[in-house]
Amino acid sequence: MAAVKSKVKTVFVCTQCGSESPKWQGKCPDCGSWNSFVEETRLTGGSASKGTAPEVRAAPSQVRALSEVSADESVRYHTGMAELDRVLGGGIVPGAAILVCGDPGIGKSTILLQMCRTIDPGLRVLYVSGEESMRQVKLRANRLGVDGGNIFLTATTKAEEIYETILAQKPDIVVVDSIQTVSSSAITSSSGSVTQVRECTQLLINACKGNEIPLFVVGHVNKDGGIAGPKVLEHMVDTVLYFEGDRNLSYRILRAIKNRFGSTNEIGVFEMSGSGLTEVKNPSEMLLMGRPTDVSGTCITCLMEGTRPILVEVQALIAKSSFGNPRRVSTGFDYNRTALLIAVLEKRGGYFMGNLDVFINVAGGMRIDDPGADLAVALSLVSNLLDKPVDSKLMALGEVGLAGEVRSVSLAPQRIGEAYRLGFTTFVLPTSSLRGLDPSQYPGAAFHGVSNISEAFAVLRLGRS
Repeated sequence: MAAVKSKVKTVFVCTQCGSESPKWQGKCPDCGSWNSFVEETRLTGGSASKGTAPEVRAAPSQVRALSEVSADESVRYHTGMAELDRVLGGGIVPGAAILVCGDPGIGKSTILLQMCRTIDPGLRVLYVSGEESMRQVKLRANRLGVDGGNIFLTATTKAEEIYETILAQKPDIVVVDSIQTVSSSAITSSSGSVTQVRECTQLLINACKGNEIPLFVVGHVNKDGGIAGPKVLEHMVDTVLYFEGDRNLSYRILRAIKNRFGSTNEIGVFEMSGSGLTEVKNPSEMLLMGRPTDVSGTCITCLMEGTRPILVEVQALIAKSSFGNPRRVSTGFDYNRTALLIAVLEKRGGYFMGNLDVFINVAGGMRIDDPGADLAVALSLVSNLLDKPVDSKLMALGEVGLAGEVRSVSLAPQRIGEAYRLGFTTFVLPTSSLRGLDPSQYPGAAFHGVSNISEAFAVLRLGRS
């Protein structure tokens, strides 16, 4: 039988969800994103063009009873960085695929190279660099003080070479920096395309999963802040770590937006310096450092990031508007939540801001997703509106509802304990949250239970004079 020649087929693939189309479309019919289709060429054989798949035979996979499978939680590799271990859920699970992404220059390569220094010297690390030469990696390692004999470098962008190197070297940990630079010769599209990223990641995961080798993959982000490449990339890996922070500020926050082996609520805080990333053991002290006192428009609240309580400062500024429509600017706090609180203050509290510009800021670059910070935002707004400062030793907790009520918050004892340890002595919180507290454990502290925003303003003497 004569051999069937391969044919070149052109398809259009969505860079956001991986959907395929025979022609270009302005809007993806699956995910709804605009201008996301890119052209790719593929080789198709005769059997594939007729819709019949070739016959494939393989040995059956191994089957074991669930009760016979070992699941020892103590078998984890500790990175030597407590903040990184916290986000990973206690350490690195053998065979886990971990995607580390973030803005350019945020510190993705830095933290992985420092991890190679702090991890157990008995573990062999294979560092695959697709963006830098081995000499460039060495120069950066010298600056970070990384000089371990357990780190092995290779500079290649070919997925097949990386695959064979992993099988030949059998390292304990593999780091690939970055997946957007890796390409497979079996795929005709350029590196960084949807097909290349998907297939190369799957190839590397197969090599590491079969040998229980942890795999760290560095991923880029697009201009919207999302992970570049197909959405399926996040489903393929076990853990997705996101590095965030302002490049102009020194502090970085590491979050887990997906983690099959731990909580996604934990965060790690680092400070960027000339010698690399330094762990911040107490983020509350860092975030409150240098805050103003006896100034109106500031209030302290406490967030729960997983099991860690973090104190943050909420700032508010209200000024007369110079335009027909007043501005509402919110940094670190949800914009819609800000509009809701302003409406509640006007309707339930009588504080009208219809012709005033309102600015909300969370100091230190933190982002508040906890509704328990509502009361602190409301107090800072009224404090600045009346130009009456809130006590610098006061912390406020509570969710504000549309009726002006102050609802309970979760884990109130942990939040109050962290604030009390840092010198806060006055606490304004929902009445329902006082039931689980023992005031005798906090000598010298004053607790004020409130059921609505009017009671909170009365306690702080923020009412109209």
